[in-house]
Amino acid sequence: MGMSQVILVTEDLISRQSPEAQAIIRLLLARIAEQDRRIAALEVELATVKAELAATKKTPRNSSLPPSTEHPHAKPAPQKEKSGKKPGGQPGHPKHERALIPSELCQAVIPLKPAACRRCGEPLTGSDPEALRHQVWDIPEIKPLVTEYQLHRLVCPCCRETTCGQLPAGVPQGQAGPRLIALTALLMGCFKQSKRRVALFLEQVLNQPCSPGWVVKLQNHATAALTPAYEELAQQLPAEEVLGIDESPTKEARLKSWLWVFVASTYTVFALRTTRAATVLRDLLTDAFDGVVNCDRAKMYWKIGRPQWCWAHLKRDFQALIDHPDHQVKRLGHDLMRPTRLLFRHWARCRDGTITRAGMLRLMRPIRQEIDSLLLRGVFSGNPKLTGMCTPLYDHRDWLWTFLDLEGVEPTNNVSERALRPAVIWRKLSFGTQSARGSRFVETILTVVETCHRQSRNSFEYITDAMQAHLAGQPAPSLLAGV
Repeated sequence: MGMSQVILVTEDLISRQSPEAQAIIRLLLARIAEQDRRIAALEVELATVKAELAATKKTPRNSSLPPSTEHPHAKPAPQKEKSGKKPGGQPGHPKHERALIPSELCQAVIPLKPAACRRCGEPLTGSDPEALRHQVWDIPEIKPLVTEYQLHRLVCPCCRETTCGQLPAGVPQGQAGPRLIALTALLMGCFKQSKRRVALFLEQVLNQPCSPGWVVKLQNHATAALTPAYEELAQQLPAEEVLGIDESPTKEARLKSWLWVFVASTYTVFALRTTRAATVLRDLLTDAFDGVVNCDRAKMYWKIGRPQWCWAHLKRDFQALIDHPDHQVKRLGHDLMRPTRLLFRHWARCRDGTITRAGMLRLMRPIRQEIDSLLLRGVFSGNPKLTGMCTPLYDHRDWLWTFLDLEGVEPTNNVSERALRPAVIWRKLSFGTQSARGSRFVETILTVVETCHRQSRNSFEYITDAMQAHLAGQPAPSLLAGV
């Protein structure tokens, strides 16, 4: 009998069987019917759960997931309609082009004069006082600068003792000079290249013989030279009035680690540690810190200074409420999102100078009262989804409004998240570090590069100066503004 054939068990078929067979058949049919009912109920439950999961799916817009976790094609279509204009600069847009440098600064100036008239062929002489200038930029052939130091051993004619010449102060014991070490450190710490890629670049572009092992040695030299400047910045953290702090997971060998970032007004400090506990904050900020911390709502920040909880995180959490299938949750999400959008609008107007800070504070007063009352509604809603989020927010509601009480405090933690983004890209490319020494290099070079960027300093020149000072036995230049 084929598998596709169906046997219909009818009462006539059952009645022709023996009494024992009839009892067994009727028992099996009852069990089959019960199983069919259970399967149908489970299918309905599964469909409901799938619908809830689809409605509450975490995205970068309703959670702290980074934008890179979402495929570009999965992003929702923009709400704004297309303007119909072509991409790029529009008619009337001011032209931006590279300005010509003075002719005296060019390595070569080649005059091009026509020999004859293009119409009648008559020979032409003279010069055009306003000749058209066309400049072509290129790079020269790169050759390493190799300096050889010959240390002579000379024998004393009196006592026959041998004395050898000594390297001058500032000359490295190894084969790499300060500019080469600085470039190698930047290629890894700023331009996110692997050690093999750095070695390949040095060999093929700079004609500098190199291997990945030698890159590691240069990395350690850079860490030693930059560590004093790094430690000076880290020791300054407890004295700051406002700090933006954030962290991101990474790896050190097989250990799960976290890359912390501390953003002050004029500098940034990174710290790579194998824990996410509050002990990292106590070690770096000590008990002397009494400033404001722009942060998310992670509990390790609750006992450090005075927190300012990030409203960008809150906005995404309110969006998650709006996306929830529960109508009570969805309603409170919409009610919280409306004043939150007004909050950002008034803050942006104050920041760009459209309104004064006093005007902003006046506009924020009813917004603050409305959001506090909405959070209280969530606390007493009886809905676990709402009480779990609203209770800590209401209990610590003063931490939502620190930016209103103290001037100079931002309502979001965006500054530290922007500082952390290059480090996150580095982590995705490198998969973390392989040793504690590698971690020290990462936190040091990231600190130097980001601080130089904030201070509009040339990071390559700074690292070169620090290397020269280190080789000469002198302290590295300070990265503290005004020092």
